[in-house]
Amino acid sequence: AIPAEVGHVEKWQLALDMIDETRSWGIEVPQLIADGGYGDTAAFRLGLEERGLDYVVGISTTTTAQPEYAQPCTPAYSGLGRRPVPAYPEPAQTVKSLVIAAGKRATRPVQWREGSRPGSGRSGHKRMYSRFVALRVRPAGREIRKATAGTGLPVRWLLAEWPADQDEPVQFWLSNLPEATSLPVLVRTAKLRWRIENDYREMKQTLGLAHFEGRTWPGWHHHVTLVSVAHAFCTLQRLSRSPKETASA
Repeated sequence: AIPAEVGHVEKWQLALDMIDETRSWGIEVPQLIADGGYGDTAAFRLGLEERGLDYVVGISTTTTAQPEYAQPCTPAYSGLGRRPVPAYPEPAQTVKSLVIAAGKRATRPVQWREGSRPGSGRSGHKRMYSRFVALRVRPAGREIRKATAGTGLPVRWLLAEWPADQDEPVQFWLSNLPEATSLPVLVRTAKLRWRIENDYREMKQTLGLAHFEGRTWPGWHHHVTLVSVAHAFCTLQRLSRSPKETASA
């Protein structure tokens, strides 16, 4: 029972469509947090920027960028053929290379929240912390160059987690948050993704999202809608209770 007009749409485009639909209801989207499945797609990041949205998105180690100080230059015209266009004199580097070049000394310790295990935190739980480095870079790639033709690549934040016991950084993010954004704010925003995973796990395991066994398009949408409403109800109930009640539940 899939409608004839419905065809394949990439995940990143589905995400942008859902953002547009949400905003059409008068609900503002303050910022976007996403994993590398979305952040590695330049078209997705460009779509967020076209909508004026702040984001912190995961990326893979192979994502390329220029250092902040890099500037395009125009080669001298030989008098033959098309005139040369501005280009960066050096090839873009991977984000992993840029962070390693900055060195482990550039990392700083940041605590972003308290976990669920017993520990020395204020609430009696274990503190979540690691070491991070934040650099100002110019994300590169064909789609970015095409979108910024004739101008320099825009400067963005590159955030990397580099634990003290690791020889190399282990996780990377790109963000268009303002230049004045502090390292703790960058880290805490990037690490908010655990809440998405927590909600998704609750929807799948507790509220039955993974229990669907139907075979029809309307049936699937009916099931997802009911699970979403149940999750929204549970969330509102938690928010309406005091922190002490929530902690003891």
